[in-house]
Amino acid sequence: MKLKPLADHVVLKMVEVEETTKSGLILTGSAKEKPEVAEVIEVGPGGMVDGKEVVMTVKPGQKVITSRFSGKQVTLDGEEYTIVRQNDIMAIVE
Repeated sequence: MKLKPLADHVVLKMVEVEETTKSGLILTGSAKEKPEVAEVIEVGPGGMVDGKEVVMTVKPGQKVITSRFSGKQVTLDGEEYTIVRQNDIMAIVE
């Protein structure tokens, strides 16, 4: 199955970020707060949303930073995804 977002919605997959503590321990995503960096999987078509024209600026494959608790979490075929509106994305990671 495939998720196809509508309007200004974007399907994201959170990226596991490893961090090393000062003492040298490696923390995976499950050992710390929810990561904020995600990969864009699918992008809606944009168009008229709430009476305003929305042009989609993110593209599949890009890494982005989102608000920590924004969006709706869904599980499809055992994979976890987050669906957010484009305006919940704060930055593109280059």
